[in-house]
Order: sequence, then structure tokens, then C-alpha cells
Amino acid sequence: MSDYTLSQCLIVIAIVFDILSFQFKQKQKIVACLSISGVLITSHFALLEQWTATILMLLATIRYFVTIFSHSKRIMSLFLCLNAFVLILTFSGVLSLLSFVGSSLQTIAAFCQNDLRLRQLMLIGTSIWLINNAVLGSPAAVVMEILFISSNLIAYYRYYGFVIHSK
Repeated sequence: MSDYTLSQCLIVIAIVFDILSFQFKQKQKIVACLSISGVLITSHFALLEQWTATILMLLATIRYFVTIFSHSKRIMSLFLCLNAFVLILTFSGVLSLLSFVGSSLQTIAAFCQNDLRLRQLMLIGTSIWLINNAVLGSPAAVVMEILFISSNLIAYYRYYGFVIHSK
């Protein structure tokens, strides 16, 4: 099996955890599923030799695990600085910038104390990752992001209706 094919298979498994993640109301369960998915997505990007995305997803996996226990703005700032450091070390063009922006938005989302703001910021960050994966040419990852966004929107509607909440 080629690295590309294996990378696509890993994404299919990650899709299951991504879809499950936003069907939970409790933030801890959401980010626990995202941690498992993150390990699979990290491996996907490594197989495709996308090093900025690989390291950012590894950081995201650690970040999701940390946010099960802490919402510290200092820790959030540390992860945002690490994201910037990874971008500087591995910069290789537009894909590096897209993965940095998507990861940074999701970092802010992960440190939100309530699931509402987490869902809203994750929608934006995931949209950036969707663009990244389309430019990269990873069809399974594009499908994953579309399903992730869809799952988030379905759960958002289930819990909050169509109203856009500002808090």
C-alpha cells in the first residue's frame, strides 16, 4: 500500500471520531474525540510529507488533551506561540500559512470554557483546514472536513437552534 493510500485510510478512521466529537454536549468528551482524531490526522500529514501541518496537528492533539483539564489563557498563549514557531521553522508556502491559521483558530476554540464558542470558532478553523486539504489534493481529508463541519452544524442546531449567540 502506498503512503498516499494509507494516509487516506487514516483519514477515514479519523472521520468517525470527528463526527462523534460534536455530537456530545460536554466539552471534555468533544476534545477527547478530537485528540484521538488528531493522532490519525497527524499521521496522515506525515505520510504526505506536509511537515508544518504534521507538527501543528501533533500540537493540536496535545492541546486537545490539555484542554480536558485546563482552560488557562497562559497555556493557550503557549500553544499559539508554538504554532508560530512551527510556521517559522517549516514554512514552505501557502499550505504552511493555511495550516497555521486553521490551527491557531482551533487553538483559541479549544481553550473556550463553553461548547458554544468552541463550536463557532471550530467552524471557522475547520473551513481553513478544508481549503488547505483541497489545495493539498487530499480528497479524504476534504470529505473529513466537510463531514466535521456538517456534524458541528447539526449539533449546533440540536443544542442552540439557528440563533447566532454572541457570548
